[in-house]
Amino acid sequence: MQPHQFFRLLADETRLRCLLLIARHGSQRVCDITLALEESQPKISRHLAQLRTLGVFRDERRGQWVHYSIADNIPGWCRNVIEGLAASNCLKETYQTDMDRLLSQ
Repeated sequence: MQPHQFFRLLADETRLRCLLLIARHGSQRVCDITLALEESQPKISRHLAQLRTLGVFRDERRGQWVHYSIADNIPGWCRNVIEGLAASNCLKETYQTDMDRLLSQ
């Protein structure tokens, strides 16, 4: 994965919001992300697939559910960026509603 590819992915707000949910709360099902972001399942699945294809996320089927999490083998610079985004207070404030909806499920 090249930095320009990674940052191009994060330029989309839906993908950024998906990344923040998973970075802060660990593995998530597509249906939970869909409810938290109040977006359609096809839209969320498409964005998650883009993150998976680039190698940022991995997916794991557990019964009927597909869980997404941050890939174990991402480059260190990429992991550092993700951890920095997850720790950002201003991003937390901006997307707090997403977190609240996720935790209320």
